[in-house]
Amino acid sequence: MRTRIILALAVLLLLLAGCSPGGPADGGPVTLRFQSLAWQPDSVAATKELVREWNATHPDVKVEYVQGSWDSVHDQLLTSFEGGEAPDVIHDASDDLADFAYGGYLADLSGLLPARLASDIPRGSWETATFGRGVYGVPFLQEPRVLIADADRLRAAKVRIPTPGHPWSWPEFRQVARKLSGPGRYGVAWPLKEPVSATLNLSLSAGGRLFHRGADGKVTVRFEAGDEVVARTIHDQVAVDRSAPASTLGSGGADTLPGLFGGRYAMVPLGFSYRQQIVRQAPEGFHWQVLPAPAGADGLTQGVSPQTLSVSADCPHQKEAVAFIDFLLRPRNMVRLALGDWMLPTGTQALKDPALRTARHGWATGTALAARLRPAPAQSVRGYPEWKDKVATPAYQEYYSGASTLAELRHRLERDGNLVLARYQR
Repeated sequence: MRTRIILALAVLLLLLAGCSPGGPADGGPVTLRFQSLAWQPDSVAATKELVREWNATHPDVKVEYVQGSWDSVHDQLLTSFEGGEAPDVIHDASDDLADFAYGGYLADLSGLLPARLASDIPRGSWETATFGRGVYGVPFLQEPRVLIADADRLRAAKVRIPTPGHPWSWPEFRQVARKLSGPGRYGVAWPLKEPVSATLNLSLSAGGRLFHRGADGKVTVRFEAGDEVVARTIHDQVAVDRSAPASTLGSGGADTLPGLFGGRYAMVPLGFSYRQQIVRQAPEGFHWQVLPAPAGADGLTQGVSPQTLSVSADCPHQKEAVAFIDFLLRPRNMVRLALGDWMLPTGTQALKDPALRTARHGWATGTALAARLRPAPAQSVRGYPEWKDKVATPAYQEYYSGASTLAELRHRLERDGNLVLARYQR
C-alpha cells in the first residue's frame, strides 16, 4: 500500500513538473506568450522588432510573438481562457474587455503598473480599461474617426474646408454632401458593415449617450435627442437627400476606397488608420485630405475604444508581463507603434513627437482631435457584444437603409436591448 502511495506521488510530481511554466525556479528563463493583433505591414514589423529588442536585452524573460486576428479575437480569447491556454500578454480593444474583466479572466493591473506609465496616459484613457475598482488593460493606441475627402472635388465645389478649429456642424455636413452630389456621384459614402461603434462614438459630439447607469449601478438603454442627430443624418443622406448610396451600408471601409479614388464618392468617414491604405493604393494624381468629423452640441467630442494590452489572470509571471508592456509603451516605442498602425498614441509624451504633428498625410489634424477623445459609450457595459450583434446592428442597418423608422429604431434599441443587458446584470 505504502509503495503504491509513493509511486502515485512520484507520478503526480512528474506531471506537475511537466505542466509548470519555465522560470528562475528551474534555472531557465521566464517565457511569456504575447498575442498581437497588429495586421498592417508597418504595424506588424514595428511590433516584431520591439519584441526582438526586448529579447536581446532581457535574457531572463523571453517573449514569444503570437499572431492573432481582430476578426475572431473575442471568441478565440473566450475559448482560450476557459481552456486554460490564454496568452500571457493580450492585445485587444477596450470595448471587448468588460466581460473578460468581470469574468475574472484578466489580471487587475492597478497594483502592478509603473508610476511612469500610469502618469503618462491620461485619466480619460485609463477609464476605458477600468471596470469596478480594477484596471484590466493598458490603453495605448486610439483612432478618431475622420473624413477622407477628394480635395479636388471639394475645391471645385467651392465648399468651406473644415478645420479642427472651425469644423462643419452636422447640418452643414449634410448641406455640403448634397452640393457634392450629382448624377452617378455622391457627396459621401457611409461604410457601415459595423454600424454600432461608428454611430455611438460620433453621437457623443451631439450629446448622445444611449447607455445610462443608475444609482444601483445597472445600465439601461435610452435613445434620446442627442442619440438621434447622427443616426438621422445618415438615414436622411441615404433615404432622403440621395447624397449617400445605400449600396455601401453593408461595406467595410476598404471597400469604399476604389469609389473614392474613381470620383464616385467625394468623402468617406473612416478610422484614422485608413490613411495607410490610401497612401499605398491611391492612383497617381489623386489628391486627398483629412478633415475632422462634424461637430455637434459637444463640439468635436467623439468616443474611442483604444487598443489595449492586458495580462491573463492565470499568467504566473504578471510582474514580468507588466515590465514587458512598460517597455513596449515607453514614449519612443509608443511613437513607433503609432506610426506603424497610423493611429494616435494615448501617452502624453508620445503625442508631442514632431512625427505625429506634421501636416503630411493629415497627422496634425488627427493629433488636434486627441484632446476631444472620450471613452466609447459602451466601454463598461456588460453584455455589449451580444447587444451589438443581436439587437443594435440589425436595428441600425434597417433604419439606415430606409426599411424602418426612427421610432422603430428607438423601440428595438430600448426594448430588445434592455432585455439583453438585464441578463448580464442580475
